[in-house]
Amino acid sequence: MLGWELPPHNSGGLGVACLHMSQALALQGSKIDFVVPYSATHTKIRHMNVLAATKLKPLERLGLGAYESSSYDSNSRHEGLRTLRDVQRRYTSYVKELVTKDMKYDAIHAHDWLTIEAGVKAKILTGAPLVVHVHATEFDRAGGQYGNPLVHEIEDQGLLMADRIIAVSNVTKRIIISRYGIPADKIEVVHNALETSELNNDAYDASTYRYLEFLKSNGYTVVATVTRFTIQKGLLHFLQAAARASQKYDKLVFLLAGDGEQRDELLRLSAELGIADKVFFTGFVRGERWRNAFQVADVFVMSSVSEPFGITALEAAHYGAAVVLTHQSGAGEVLQNVLRYDFWDTDRLADQLVALGNSSALRSELSRNVAYEYNRLTWKDVAIQCTALYKGLIGRTV
Repeated sequence: MLGWELPPHNSGGLGVACLHMSQALALQGSKIDFVVPYSATHTKIRHMNVLAATKLKPLERLGLGAYESSSYDSNSRHEGLRTLRDVQRRYTSYVKELVTKDMKYDAIHAHDWLTIEAGVKAKILTGAPLVVHVHATEFDRAGGQYGNPLVHEIEDQGLLMADRIIAVSNVTKRIIISRYGIPADKIEVVHNALETSELNNDAYDASTYRYLEFLKSNGYTVVATVTRFTIQKGLLHFLQAAARASQKYDKLVFLLAGDGEQRDELLRLSAELGIADKVFFTGFVRGERWRNAFQVADVFVMSSVSEPFGITALEAAHYGAAVVLTHQSGAGEVLQNVLRYDFWDTDRLADQLVALGNSSALRSELSRNVAYEYNRLTWKDVAIQCTALYKGLIGRTV
């Protein structure tokens, strides 16, 4: 299995999905070597072998994350590992040496574009089937635009060479078909899930967001999003809707938990819209502060322009928030008791926020009913689907 990150050294949901999927696969009997591009001690991971392709430490790979395709280029300073391309090439070389040394692998499972070249190389050397797992395409990362042509070239190669493609939603499957020309019967949709057993033990520390709790005690509704601040996430539209909603209903406050390239732009926009006193920026969060951001929220908004799935929607639902999704979010395929809108329709989102702010009964109804839906999604089911896919491919490659 080839991936770019695992918790606690992850920059988003990709690492979380890889961890829980691999745990479930191990319980189904799979033996996994998981290759990451950095060196770190994963003391809590005992279900598989985690192998480091470089000696980089997690902090040294800042700017080399799974979502950095916009700055990706073909320049190489291979020995210094200064660029994302350097690390990617070293990663591919490591995988080549690994599979040449030990030809035991029955299947190769590559997660997203950064590992595709390594996956193709491993397939060629071993003859084992290649599964390309698409958590996001370059069209998603570019907010529906074309994005980086070099990344598209890598994705094209991997999708063509794959024996089977896993898409995390039908939204993603349609993009793979329409934008990459891949036949529909080569793609299997496997939705992500939520590991509630790890979340149920988390206690809420109200002191983390003490001021927001004070506002809630005075009748305010906290509207939150936990995400990366990039064009893909539609946060400029979100803030415009927040301003319009605040004009109609004053007791709304907004929590933006995360960080990214649009941070300064979002700060300026909140001031220009006259809602700087209503918008709270946390910076990048993980661990307790990440968890508490969900728990303080009355309403969670996923405002993405293009969201292949969006595990944060499941996490927010688990912590009791009413959920609002764009029609462009894959999580909407498995969650029905949510409100929806098109990412560009700021008037509709504003009206939904006003309705939720005015009605605690509506928030409670949505929260209660969506719990039945996310609880049906398990990583065990994901592992069963993947195991069946592997067995169907063994001995048959394209």
